[in-house]
Parts: sequence; structure tokens; C-alpha cells
Amino acid sequence: MPKGGRKGGHKGRARQYTSPEEIDAQLQAEKQKAREEEEQEEGGDGAAGDPKKEKKSLDSDESEDEEDDYQQKRKGVEGLIDIENPNRVAQTTKKVTQLDLDGPKELSRREREEIEKQKAKERYMKMHLAGKTEQAKADLARLAIIRKQREEAARKKEEERKAKDDATLSGKRMQSLSLNK
Repeated sequence: MPKGGRKGGHKGRARQYTSPEEIDAQLQAEKQKAREEEEQEEGGDGAAGDPKKEKKSLDSDESEDEEDDYQQKRKGVEGLIDIENPNRVAQTTKKVTQLDLDGPKELSRREREEIEKQKAKERYMKMHLAGKTEQAKADLARLAIIRKQREEAARKKEEERKAKDDATLSGKRMQSLSLNK
């Protein structure tokens, strides 16, 4: 025989779930029952009844939903002591007419840093194109050196070509002179 006593145990039994509609129906039935009990109490007391109860019964139809939301069942000493967390920010809803779309929007730290980074990059590029940054000065100096080297190489090449042309011309003259003899 298994240790549990009987076969199967508690796991795997059919669970029953109540639908939201059933829960709402039960709450409505409880509210209706509470109203009927109040009416019976007021009807039994007659004119000697509490004026607060009469006033409450008149207002109860209008503000019943508000009271249920506001007066929830509190646990422990919450009903005795009204405690409010000063660090908790209350959610305030604004109407569409109250929204200020034209006003300046506060940016987060990351957004501000990103904008500053883009502006700094643009400033640097302007300075670089104007030739005022260290890197731009170094690039211009390097470019000047390369231009001089290329000019010298082109001049040498031109001289060599001229020298070669002169050599070929002088060689042809010699040949023509030797043939004329």
C-alpha cells in the first residue's frame, strides 16, 4: 500500500474556475440583499429612524459604486490608522484640454547627452573644414609635403625625358654624319 493511504492523492483533481460574469452576478446579488436588509431596518424603525441612514439610503443609489471602490475591506490596523506613503506618487489623470503640447519638453539625461554629442561633432567638423584643428593642420602639412614630392618627381621625369630626347637626337646626327661620309 502506498504511503499516502489511498491511491492518487490530491493532485490532478478537477479544478473549478469561476468566470468574471459569475463573480459580478454574485456581487450584485450581495448588494441587492444588503439594500433589502437596510430597507427592512428603516421600515421597522419608522419615523424614529436615524436621519443618517435615511440620507445614506437616498444617496446610496447614486454613489454606491464610488463607496465600494473607496471603502475596501482593510487588513489589520489599516482601518484604525490612515497611513500614506510620502514617496508614492499619486497617478493624476489629465484631460486632453489640459495637456500642454507646445511647452518645452523635458529631456532625459541620455537624450541630452546624445544631443550634446551631435552638436560637438558638428562644431568639430566645421573647425576641421576651416583648418583650425590639430588634425586638420597635420593633414594640410602632410598634403603640402606630398605635393612638393610629386612636383619634384614630375620635374625629374621631365628632365630625364629631355635628356633621353637629346641623346636620341645626338645619336641620329652622328649616324647621319657617318652615312654622309
